[in-house]
Amino acid sequence: MSAAGSGPSLEGLRIDRDERPRPGALKRFLWPSIATLSVAGALAVLAFLFWPDSAVQVRVETVRLSSAGGGASVLDASGYVTARRAATVSSKRTGRIRRVLVEEGMVVDERQVVAELDDAEELAQLRLAEAQLALARSALGETRAELREAELSFDRLSQLQERGLASETELDSAKAARDRLSARLQSNAASVTVAERAVAVQRQAHSETVIRAPFAGVVIDKNAQPGEMVSPVSAGGGFTRTGICTLVDMESLEIEVDVNEAYLQRVRPGGAVTARLDAYPQWRIPAEVIAIVPAANREKATVRVRVGILERDPRILPDMGAKVSFIEAGQPLPEPGADLIRVEASALMGSAGDQWVYVAEGGQARRRAVLTGESGGPRVAILSGLAPGERVILDPPGGLRDGAKITYP
Repeated sequence: MSAAGSGPSLEGLRIDRDERPRPGALKRFLWPSIATLSVAGALAVLAFLFWPDSAVQVRVETVRLSSAGGGASVLDASGYVTARRAATVSSKRTGRIRRVLVEEGMVVDERQVVAELDDAEELAQLRLAEAQLALARSALGETRAELREAELSFDRLSQLQERGLASETELDSAKAARDRLSARLQSNAASVTVAERAVAVQRQAHSETVIRAPFAGVVIDKNAQPGEMVSPVSAGGGFTRTGICTLVDMESLEIEVDVNEAYLQRVRPGGAVTARLDAYPQWRIPAEVIAIVPAANREKATVRVRVGILERDPRILPDMGAKVSFIEAGQPLPEPGADLIRVEASALMGSAGDQWVYVAEGGQARRRAVLTGESGGPRVAILSGLAPGERVILDPPGGLRDGAKITYP
């Protein structure tokens, strides 16, 4: 038997070292591996971003304003700041505005000029009245001189008639002339009086072209501009102004509130009140009840109460919203000034100059830098960084970080 027929050839068992793997086979091996790694990485990122952490149980305290001193409130009410002395400054006559001398926010004194009207016509009428007065006075002087002459002539004729040198007729004529001039003198004097009154009227009319402030106050609204017409009454059409500006006496500001008639017995005239403006809720304003208006509102079942402001301040403006607290009789009035936010000292973290608290917001702890003030026992005054109504975390657990999920009652 030949070697070829007895078994497999040794050539068939030799490894060909020049053989290389085909490119397609390598790609089919690598792509599934890369895809698997990519999906695993994406799942890891999503799990890191969205997998919920375990929430931390914490205690919280709602931030509130703290008043130092003062009696308890027996009734709270809302109202508005009003001015007892306010006026729309207008003209007493219809005319065209020449100048407006005020702007919003300007402080004016009593009788200060706020505007001027075109005075050409009034000035001409005044000049005419003054000329007529001068003419009447001239006629009065002339008549007075003629009367003096007639009296002298009558005296001479009287002496001559006594000596028989003048007739009775001449004496009667001289007497009639004297009496006639005396009557004319009285008429001329009356004419002078009439002319003087006419001048006074025209001067008054001319003075009305200068519009002055009726009292000292602050201009809160400017209603007219130079060139516009102004009238004390509405002329219709919308082209004529009825006022130059609106003036408010800031010293007459007070607060008006509506009190439910069911609680009216808790309010007494002269009673102490603490007022707060909506614009400055931390600022306490000392006040007192001026009067209880003796009339009820049938629709709202309320009674209007006037509250006087004891501490004037430029921050108090007309029509501001206000809240008042009526203090119990015999109790002291809270000291004027600003309320403070006070929190438990256990909520503070850090050291002096670099302190913070954690605030509960939407189920998360948010770090908030704060500025602290004086401390009163276990509570510390917070000057900035917190607002009333927020929830601060007490005794923050160790390791609590900004954004950590929390739960609280």
